[in-house]
Amino acid sequence: MSVRLAAPPPAPGTATVGVVVLTMGTRPEDLAAGLASLQAQRGVDLDILVVGNGWEPTGLPDGVRGIGLPENLGIPGGRNAGAPYVAGDLLFFLDDDARPATDDYVARAVAMFEADPTLGLIHPRVDATEGEAPGRWVPRVRKGDPRRSSPAFVLWEGGSVMRREAFDAVGGWPELYRYSHEGIEFVWRMWDQGWKVWYAGDLVCLHPPIDPTRHETYFRFNARHRVWIAKRNLRWPLSWAYVATWTLVQLVRSVRTPEGRSSLRPWFAGWREGWRVDPGGHKPLKWSTVLLMTRLGRPPVV
Repeated sequence: MSVRLAAPPPAPGTATVGVVVLTMGTRPEDLAAGLASLQAQRGVDLDILVVGNGWEPTGLPDGVRGIGLPENLGIPGGRNAGAPYVAGDLLFFLDDDARPATDDYVARAVAMFEADPTLGLIHPRVDATEGEAPGRWVPRVRKGDPRRSSPAFVLWEGGSVMRREAFDAVGGWPELYRYSHEGIEFVWRMWDQGWKVWYAGDLVCLHPPIDPTRHETYFRFNARHRVWIAKRNLRWPLSWAYVATWTLVQLVRSVRTPEGRSSLRPWFAGWREGWRVDPGGHKPLKWSTVLLMTRLGRPPVV
């Protein structure tokens, strides 16, 4: 692993935020747009690091550092690899195809953390760069108006801002998942450690409306990781209820079309793999956390 340049000194009187931009180097135009949006941010000092997941970052603008990982460590692993190399009490994880919608995005996030010492992580509203934003980007069972803020118990990870203290308390991103669903366990752990996770409906990040099923492993990972989340984080009978709920949801979604029905074979292959393979570690959520999640509208069975 190679690291380029030293971290720049912070500007006097401004908050320092460590920014980790994860990329495999396959979207150079999107990466350039994201870095430009970061360098346009006002009122904060950003220590920006590009993590090349199996790629050596090249052609970076002045003031942006790079780390080249010799192999692709997966999304959570790549983010974790970058966190120790950036300065600041706050961390901003940005995907290479995402960008802040305004030049005060980070400064407004900083102000929210300063106003609430219990706030651990901010989930932004995600607007599509074209077309309509998918409903899955709103972290509520009842989506409603995406501009409405609320507690969050799932996570769109690509533009999240968090306290480093909270990040460290949960042990960073769970690398086991590599791709998909790591954000669920991550935010559950934050709540379990006493930190608040907040969906900020007025803080906007932009992202293309990409269909996650474009990945051939999507359906297998979707099922496998739901089982692993239950096995690692929930007590019986919640663990069984969580898996049963998502199994029913998948069946209802899939039986409507021939394409959906064809997805059931890889989905149930992942479901069986999830039960067969030990995901390592079982640290169930406190009952107080389960009750809090239930009171706030997202019991850990859905």
